[in-house]
Amino acid sequence: MSLKLKSWLSLVASAAILALLSACASKPVQPEARLGLMLAPAALDASFSVQQHLIVERNGRIDELDAALEVEPGHLELVGLAFGQRVLSLSYDGKQLKSWRHVMLPAQVRAEDVLEDMQLSLWPVSAIAQALPAGWRIEEQGLHRSLYLDDKLVVTVDYSGMPRWSGTVVLNNLRYHYRLTIQSAP
Repeated sequence: MSLKLKSWLSLVASAAILALLSACASKPVQPEARLGLMLAPAALDASFSVQQHLIVERNGRIDELDAALEVEPGHLELVGLAFGQRVLSLSYDGKQLKSWRHVMLPAQVRAEDVLEDMQLSLWPVSAIAQALPAGWRIEEQGLHRSLYLDDKLVVTVDYSGMPRWSGTVVLNNLRYHYRLTIQSAP
């Protein structure tokens, strides 16, 4: 993996981490509210490497980060930078999630949650639907997704175009009250 890609991968995770940090900092995470979604990278049925700019909004606060993500059928790599420092690294092969986190990162920011938001945003809705536990369902209409728990809307995802990892993706987590906007570089 090139040094440039590793640097960008570091940036991606930071944004996701800050989004989750913002989402989790004011109230404890309710384990029953998370899916535990851990789809194999091959379920994406695509390979790509993308540079991204992430904007996290929560309680009137806005955090912006640069990031990168690399996905291939056998693995995905995600690395994040905040304030010029690597704060999180994820590596997932479909079986084992390996992560590194900066010591200053709050315990509420979990690698599993970062992976889950990424997969809810990017993986095909058919792959997600097959992996959902009882009580959960996902719907997709055009460039909009909705995730429900017991018929209550929990997450919405909107896309500016296809493929899903190009353009702008906006994930609204209604349960934890945060918005993550991901702008991919052309």
